[in-house]
Amino acid sequence: MLTIKSLNQFYGGSHTLWDVDLTVSPGSRICLMGRNGMGKTTLLKCVMGLQATASGAITFDGSDLVKCAASERARMGIGYVPQGREIFSHLTVEENLRIGLGVRRNGPRSIPSRIFDLFPVLKKMLNRRGGDLSGGQQQQLAIGRALVLEPKLLILDEPTEGIQPNIVHEIGDIILRLNKEEGLTVLLVEQKLPFARRVASEFCILDKGRRVASGAIGELTDQVVRAHLSV
Repeated sequence: MLTIKSLNQFYGGSHTLWDVDLTVSPGSRICLMGRNGMGKTTLLKCVMGLQATASGAITFDGSDLVKCAASERARMGIGYVPQGREIFSHLTVEENLRIGLGVRRNGPRSIPSRIFDLFPVLKKMLNRRGGDLSGGQQQQLAIGRALVLEPKLLILDEPTEGIQPNIVHEIGDIILRLNKEEGLTVLLVEQKLPFARRVASEFCILDKGRRVASGAIGELTDQVVRAHLSV
């Protein structure tokens, strides 16, 4: 589905991604991990067209993403939930969700009912401004906005950051449900080990912009954690 080959990226004179390879197969749930500042968010932004790449290839369902605008990547079926959520705080919940509809290439022009099945709280708060929601509710709104696209691939950047434990568990349940029932493929950045081990099927660790470890989530041993994730 998503293939990244020999990807390199620079910030000014700083080489941030070094020949990164990553394959996200249909139906998989891959957790991208690493200490702070190791290139995880940068990699996601490269996939979404929000950060330029220096060299390498990114393909999605056989299409060359490097040549596509960010808006076109969303229309191709990639939903993106950025770090910090980035909802529109002065717009209502409904207006935030409808923004996602505007990106769709085709399909219904109304908010899919399954969004409210997944996140009942959003239906109760349709007329409330996004900035008035709690952190957990804003995260649910951000995920709901991405799902309005009915994507084939959902990318989440630290979806549990700053979220109360009960909402963290709900988000994990929803990711697993969408993957199991609808075959949604998931690529997420996550720091919390219990969440990663519960939700992901595979992991990939970046260290100083290089891929240093990967495998099935059962292979994320304490030894691997100490080597690459402990601070």
